Amino acid sequence: MANAFDYFSIGWADPYLFFLTALGTFAGIYVGAIPGLSVTMAVSILISFTFSWDVNEALALMAGIFMGGVYGGSRTAILLNIPGAPSAMVTALDGYPLAKKGEAGQAIGLSTVMSFVGGLVGIIVLAVAAPVISEFTLMFAPRDYFLLAVLGLLLVGALSGESLAKGIFCAALGVSLGMIGLDPLTAEERFTFGSLELTGGIPYIAAMIGFFGIAEVFIQLHQIGIQPIRQNLDKILPSWTLVKKYLPLSLQTSGIGVIIGALPGTGGDIAAMLAYDHAKRVTPEPATPFGEGAYEGLIAAESSNNAAVGGAYIPMLTLGMPGDAVTAVIIGALFIHGIQPGPLMLTETPHLFWYTVGNLTLANLCILVFGLTGIRLFSKIVQCPKGILLPVIIVLSVVGTYAIQNSVTDVYWMFGCGILGYFLKTYGYQVAPIILGIILGPLMDVSYRRAVISVQDDLGDFFWALVSNPISLVLVVGIAAVLINNLRKSR
Repeated sequence: MANAFDYFSIGWADPYLFFLTALGTFAGIYVGAIPGLSVTMAVSILISFTFSWDVNEALALMAGIFMGGVYGGSRTAILLNIPGAPSAMVTALDGYPLAKKGEAGQAIGLSTVMSFVGGLVGIIVLAVAAPVISEFTLMFAPRDYFLLAVLGLLLVGALSGESLAKGIFCAALGVSLGMIGLDPLTAEERFTFGSLELTGGIPYIAAMIGFFGIAEVFIQLHQIGIQPIRQNLDKILPSWTLVKKYLPLSLQTSGIGVIIGALPGTGGDIAAMLAYDHAKRVTPEPATPFGEGAYEGLIAAESSNNAAVGGAYIPMLTLGMPGDAVTAVIIGALFIHGIQPGPLMLTETPHLFWYTVGNLTLANLCILVFGLTGIRLFSKIVQCPKGILLPVIIVLSVVGTYAIQNSVTDVYWMFGCGILGYFLKTYGYQVAPIILGIILGPLMDVSYRRAVISVQDDLGDFFWALVSNPISLVLVVGIAAVLINNLRKSR
């Protein structure tokens, strides 16, 4: 235990490593806040700069970028309705309405504190129960990922606003858009109509920026003459009473974030969706309705997606399997430095495990400091005249979208999705279910086909596995419960 603490504190005791972690966190916050500039991109670029560094220095910077980037996506989601990262999409549902009410300062302050709580829960679970969680995630079969995707799609009821029918339509539209491109199993073209530009599919980040950012710009053009709402910056640091009120919900949704984050191939976006639905179910009578500025929805999203960071590290460090795209890149960085992540890491190189835990803890603390001290500057963004703000949003959206793949086609997709999103919003359709469908549609498609292949196309065996396997049975029961709840609401 003494050795574990010594390894844990390396990044805290060494001024240079401390500085690198803090620098990475600060940079990650601002990278995450810019639409299109993903954390994955930032960490990938870092590999080319840090391959000659000491491994401790490289890991310190990457941990800071990762933690800061996930949190940073909430800034533009709250202030501008443009999620800086896919996991912040759910944050925008209640964060942006709060900013429109003049409560951006308190919204960012409370989300920062709860992001810290979520990140801390994820790190604690990583330190205490990593081997156990890893063994549990290995028990997930393709059918379980299929059921998880179905469960996620059924959350359309939580994201569709007043009309479930409109939400179902948008989710189906998102699934259809997600199917465009090459078949992930056979590499055959689907819905491309012979167009080379469509073979790569529609990048969901470009679609997200279009549906949220560009569509919102078009809608705001109708209100160009309206003076911006003055933000209340007197309540940046939330009171202990407010924190205590929402802490139980934050801990619950943090648990969801850790578990979902630990599943290979998932991430904070799915965790945030599931957590948001959980918050709606356990808060039947919120002070403000969900989707109109409910703090419960904001807290659920931010706690879960930050907790998912610690969860994503669990399969990476203990199994050598990436929990998400960022940890996949970090695995590559470890290989470059001659380190083999996997089951033997805790026994052969325990110092790296505990050093990583220490780095993540430090980065999480830096989020709290940088997040609370930089609110006033960020909050003034929404007080900028719309004649200046809207063109800036368009420029940032174009730059961010182009930076994804250095593709002009992605920019066209962004504007196309933005125009479609504008008309959908005008007629009362929510765009969040579309992004939900784009993300989960391909996962559901691939997982179902792999599950059917695994039982040699015997649907009897497939359905029997759904009720005979404990994990599958729990997910089936969850799907049934959500489906019944959605049907009850629609009546």
